[in-house]
Amino acid sequence: MMTEFPTSSFQYHELIPRIADRVKAAHTRDSEKSLLEITKAILVLVILLSPSVGWSQTQIADQSSTIENAQQNPPPPPNSTPATPSAGGTVVATDQPPSPQDSQDDSKSKQTAPAPPPASGTVGVPEQTPSPQESQDDSKGKQTPRMLWVVPNFGAVSANTQLPPMSTREKFVLAARDSVVDYSSYTWAGILAGQAMLLNSDPELGHGAAGYGRYYWRTFTDGVSGTFFTEAIVPWIAHEDPRYYTMGEGGFFHRTGYAISRTFVTKTDSGHTRFNFSEVVGNGLEAGLSNAYYPPQERGLNQTATNWGVQMESAVLNHIFQEFWPDIRRKVFRQK
Repeated sequence: MMTEFPTSSFQYHELIPRIADRVKAAHTRDSEKSLLEITKAILVLVILLSPSVGWSQTQIADQSSTIENAQQNPPPPPNSTPATPSAGGTVVATDQPPSPQDSQDDSKSKQTAPAPPPASGTVGVPEQTPSPQESQDDSKGKQTPRMLWVVPNFGAVSANTQLPPMSTREKFVLAARDSVVDYSSYTWAGILAGQAMLLNSDPELGHGAAGYGRYYWRTFTDGVSGTFFTEAIVPWIAHEDPRYYTMGEGGFFHRTGYAISRTFVTKTDSGHTRFNFSEVVGNGLEAGLSNAYYPPQERGLNQTATNWGVQMESAVLNHIFQEFWPDIRRKVFRQK
């Protein structure tokens, strides 16, 4: 069937408004679609962050009440002389000049008494210089809050360190520090977003400044949801310790095998060792949640399974880097 073209000026005048109306309707649909995606992302972040914000405010309130109680009830001044009531019912201070006999006794006691402690109130002891072996052991296996200054590392524990179990509040605070509180969460999300755009991981998101923005907020949301699932929500339900305990000693392959195993084996709050539900199930939940804000072409069961595999691979690489980060600091950057 051939397309009929307008043959009169009247038909041209009718055709132009119709085309303008269709372009306007298509632009409106695109704007509504973008607004819907942003609203979904904001809703996901609010749901994930609301527990940690509430617990953080509770912790701050507890600290402030403790400080107020300390200010209202100051400790008594040292060496204060109590007042004694007299026979008439009035209080009389007992500060009186010492007698000559008392002064003589005091001078004798000063001659025989040992030297008083320093003004700081601590008794001085001979300083002991640590041996070179002890200093070396202290620097080995020492973790820092960030790796390479841009990768969050608040969940890593230094070698030869045993910590008490974490409370529910502490798990959510740890997840917040690893995902939204520290600047490194935003810089690391920016690096990953740039890498994904260069590799054209999601062609539907486009390129340029607008494309990078679409990559960035999705990558940041992936990081926040994944961190809260693996470090707070699932560990709270399964009673597991989400921290990584550094081995710090042994050969390269032995430590690498240990780091890989921590993705599938972890400590519980009671100190036992078992399957790492926090890492495996948490990453699966994050992969499923990403269906809510990625383009339709990046959704579905197969894509969710692929995203879960990518998250597990990232967890393995992160544990390996955490294990050898203290060695990199000491030998490459010459830091202790």
